[in-house]
Amino acid sequence: MLGVTITENSETRWHYPRRRPIRTALHKLAQLAFGALSELEIIGRENLPQQGPLIVVANHFSFMDPALMVSVAPWPLEFLGGFRMPNAPAYVTWLPKLWGYFPVFRGTASRRALQAAEAVLKQNGVLGIYPEAGNWARVLRPARPGAAFLAARTGAPILPMGFDGLNSLFPSLRRGRRARVTVRIGGVFGPFRAALRGRERRQQLEEIGHEIMRRIAELIPPEVRGHYSEDPALRAAAQGAEVYPWDDEPEE
Repeated sequence: MLGVTITENSETRWHYPRRRPIRTALHKLAQLAFGALSELEIIGRENLPQQGPLIVVANHFSFMDPALMVSVAPWPLEFLGGFRMPNAPAYVTWLPKLWGYFPVFRGTASRRALQAAEAVLKQNGVLGIYPEAGNWARVLRPARPGAAFLAARTGAPILPMGFDGLNSLFPSLRRGRRARVTVRIGGVFGPFRAALRGRERRQQLEEIGHEIMRRIAELIPPEVRGHYSEDPALRAAAQGAEVYPWDDEPEE
């Protein structure tokens, strides 16, 4: 991914925003659904910028995370996300396709997705990314390179969010209760820059990724901060959680 070349006129190929009618309807549906099915608390609305360019990042513990981000966002959102959704129930996998997102193929440069993401940011758009690149674990893991790459490439500021309680939503409903779901919105940070190439660039992008995850960690409960916990025992327990469980199933 770090060697990807992105053409300078790519914004002419991906207009922002897209799919306004269907996304407006899905945005309202997400708001209604979380309002009806959960006790939703949103903390830090004052940190929401009025406009982009902006990269919105959050922890990824549930297949419902994108819908929650959509319900909170006051601007049109584009998403960069995995081509496969192996940890999501089959009955919801059509929703991301209906919304429309830029698919990333794990283990490849995903040049087209990165071109589209940069085009969105060049048009002062807002891009949603889950830096962990999957929701198979329940503790925070190190970031994959994509969010850091785009942040350094474009200079777009970053807005962190922390999601808590989504995995209790359906179990609570089965018991006749609404789960408490919390969204904490942190302050905008960045911009970032990195060297053009070589080992120095890789190291700088890795540190940007760690900084992104540290900002997210501040917004979620201490017991799920995983690799970014201040507790050595919790950090030790999180080792291995970053391993992708489906590496033996190549994406096509």
